[in-house]
Amino acid sequence: MQIPSIGLGTFRLQGQQVVESVRNGLTAGYRHIDTAQIYGNEADIGPALEASGIPREDLFITTKIWIENMGAGKLVASLEESLDKLRVRQVDLALIHWPSPADAVPVAETMHALMQARERGLTRLIGVSNFTVAHMQQAIDAVGAGNIATNQVEIHPFLQNRRLAAFARSQGIHLTAYMPLAYGRVMQDPIVRKIAARHRATPAQVALAWLLQQGYAVIPSSTKMDNLRSNLAALELRLTEEDLAQIKALDRNERIADPGFAPEWDA
Repeated sequence: MQIPSIGLGTFRLQGQQVVESVRNGLTAGYRHIDTAQIYGNEADIGPALEASGIPREDLFITTKIWIENMGAGKLVASLEESLDKLRVRQVDLALIHWPSPADAVPVAETMHALMQARERGLTRLIGVSNFTVAHMQQAIDAVGAGNIATNQVEIHPFLQNRRLAAFARSQGIHLTAYMPLAYGRVMQDPIVRKIAARHRATPAQVALAWLLQQGYAVIPSSTKMDNLRSNLAALELRLTEEDLAQIKALDRNERIADPGFAPEWDA
């Protein structure tokens, strides 16, 4: 089972706003919806998916286990609660949202609990998010690389995470890029804008196509139908080697998601 190349992110979307985003996204053609326990919107997304009338087997639903639920005695029950909110019997992908702060809960304990959730049929695939190379290695040691469907991490032209990407590639682990548009900053970058003009595309499409051509999945977020449809069109855009080289030169380790409990990032 493959993770769709492009999905709809729902971070920071609440209440009617997330309902409209999901509704518009499904109408535009999205079938992958990404959420998380900490987003506080699973209970809004569930009814929106149900009301869409789209068969469950045509949807791909991802949620993420919050740091308070990573222990062996909490993880499965927390995922069951997420399923209730999402109004489904099973998600397609369950991720560990962050490594345990200060490594208080061992990665092996969490990964084994996640495997147990999969064995119980609560999720089809399992994976991780915001894992560094060191944390990925611990996860591999615990359950094997073949059981890790993806590592969802921040990647965009200004934060290219090359060391992590190289390690993931060496282990055959897929990456999903969140914040792929750097919260709109790519739309203002002159290099990205010039590339977009050459292709008669939008800067957002360029940033997404750059990620897609590297084999990553992307989960941009939007509530506007025009933007949702435009982002999907990135699937048809092919950048040249010159384009790719110019975007590569934009890397400046500009990280946006960096909470106080974050791990020590790879250089």
